[in-house]
Formats: sequence, structure tokens, C-alpha cells
Amino acid sequence: MLPGFLARMVELMRHRDGRSLHVKAAGGATAVLLLVMLTGSWAVLVAEEGARGASLTSYPKALWWSVETATTVGYGDFYPVTWWGRVVGTVVMVVGITTYGMVTAALATWFVARQQKRAHPVGAETLHVLHERFDRMEELLGAKKRG
Repeated sequence: MLPGFLARMVELMRHRDGRSLHVKAAGGATAVLLLVMLTGSWAVLVAEEGARGASLTSYPKALWWSVETATTVGYGDFYPVTWWGRVVGTVVMVVGITTYGMVTAALATWFVARQQKRAHPVGAETLHVLHERFDRMEELLGAKKRG
């Protein structure tokens, strides 16, 4: 099931031409976060294997650890004890913080854009006409100053 889900997500991301840049960036960052959490879980498990006092002893525990690390919850129930495990944890944290920041910014931008469309329902054609009028006014004012 998971490979099918990942394939579908990649396919959706490839066909997103009509979406705005912030939505594309948030979607891409979320995909990277998912990949980092899955591979980070595996990497921390490899790094912690056989370490004294290691609490990350199975993939489900490591996956839970990566989710709580990426979201910066950090319950403290699982944590890496090796140097390499902490390096993996740092990467998962930085990618998680960045991704959630991007998603939050994308949502905020979407709300602001919706509000601006409601407040200023001026279309492209109207803007073009206004620009032409301002250009004519500038020409007239410039001619008046010269003459």
C-alpha cells in the first residue's frame, strides 16, 4: 500500500501546473519531509543498533521517534544515544521545522489571497485600461510642462 501511495503522491506533484508557487513549495517540502522521516527512521535504527542504553530498537519505534522529532514534540520516550543517531535527529528536526513553516506560510498566503480577491475584484482587463489612462495623463502633463 505504501509504495502505491508514494507513487500517487509523486504523480500528483508532477501534474500541478495550475497551482501557485507557494502550494507547489509546500507540497514538495511535505514530500521531502515524508522521505526524510522514513529514511531517518531507518538510519537512526542502523546507528543505534547494539548501542548501550538504546531505546530505538525497532522500526515502528524509530518511525514514531521521527514523527515526534519532525514535529518538535519530543516526548522523550525514545531518543538516540549515539553520535550518528543524533546527527540523523538533527536532520529530521531541521527538515520538519522548515516544512511546517512552509506549510503554515502557504496557508497564510492562501487566506490573504482569498481576502484580497474579495476586497479588490479588479480584473486584468480593467488594470490594463487604467494603465493606458495613466500613460496618457503622463504624456499630457509632460507636454504641458514642455510647452
